[in-house]
This record gives sequence, C-alpha cells and structure tokens, in this order.
Amino acid sequence: MTYIENVFVCLAAPLAVAALCLGRRHLRLFLFIFAGMAACLLSAYINTFLTALYRADDLHAVTEITPVVEELMKFFPLLFYLLVFEPEQDSIRLAILTVAAGFATFENICYLIENGAEDLVFLLVRGFGTGAMHIVCGAIIGSGLVYVWHRAWLKIAGTCALLGAAITFHAIYNLLVAYGGALVYLAYILPVLTLLLGAVWLRLLSFMSGHCRS
Repeated sequence: MTYIENVFVCLAAPLAVAALCLGRRHLRLFLFIFAGMAACLLSAYINTFLTALYRADDLHAVTEITPVVEELMKFFPLLFYLLVFEPEQDSIRLAILTVAAGFATFENICYLIENGAEDLVFLLVRGFGTGAMHIVCGAIIGSGLVYVWHRAWLKIAGTCALLGAAITFHAIYNLLVAYGGALVYLAYILPVLTLLLGAVWLRLLSFMSGHCRS
C-alpha cells in the first residue's frame, strides 16, 4: 500500500470534527472507528514486515500471517476497553463490531486506491464480502466474550479459542480469494451468508425465549 498513512489522516480528520461537534455522548463510537482504522494501518506495516522476515510468498502471507495479525490487532482495542472500563455486555458487542467496521472500511478504501474503481459491480461484491468477513470475525469474538469474560476459569482459554475461531474463518476467506477463479465469489458470499444465518438464528432464539416466558 502506498501512502496509506495519508489516507488515514484524510479519513480521520472529518470524523474527528464530527466527534467534536456531536459531543461526549457519541465520542466512544468514533473512538472505536478510529481504533479499527488504526488497527488496519498498523496491520499493513506488520504484515509487510513479517512477510519479508519469513520470506513468505503471497499465498502463505495471506493465509498464515495476515489473519493472525489482523485479528489480533482488532482485538487489542477491545482488550484495552475490557481491562480499563469493564463494560456491560451490550457495550462489548458494540465495541468489537465498530472496530471491525472501521477496519473493513479502511481496508476497502486502500484496495480501491491501489486497484482502481473501474469495475463497480466487483467492488460492491468485494466491499460487502470483505466487510461481512470482518464483521463475522468481530461477532465471533464479541459474542463469545460476553459469555467467557466474566467467568475467571474460562477467561483466558475462552478468549484464545474465540481468537482461534476468528483467525480460522479469516484464513479460509483469504485462501478462497487467493485461489482465484469462481472461488473468489464464493469467498465474498460466504461471510454474507454467515451473517444472514446468524441473524436468523438470533431471531429464532429471541422468539423461542419470548414464547417460553409467555
């Protein structure tokens, strides 16, 4: 990526102005967006360094290095939030999903700058696919942490398991994209379908819970 720090500044500047205008009530949301974009920026530097260090080819880099680095970088802002502020369960989900959305947005913009904007249909498909992938990985970690974080005996092992699940999903997505051909579109569809199935499942659980109470 070329001059991605300049892209970060251009995106962060208007968001910072909006955060100042909206006041403290919405400040946390903007901070999570900034954290997601900053995580993406730092991930690009770390991925480049580790790829050069281990002399990895493109396939090994995107399937073995990138998923680990990016999921850890997205997790660190949430970990800081959990340790310092001890938030409620709903706030944990909001935090990780907002960080993931900020990460995906910055990544999509950098891809657009590098590869051009000629094929609008492909960019839309890729944009939704990549965004959904990061949201799914964020949902895996955020939803799981709601359960494991307040259980001392499960906190460390559960967090590592959730990170492992998110990294695995991310690696599968990257592998399908790297393989090319029709599998690229399968990769973009997979996280979107996962989100839809997850939403349906949550609706069913909510309906069944409400039915049992009545």
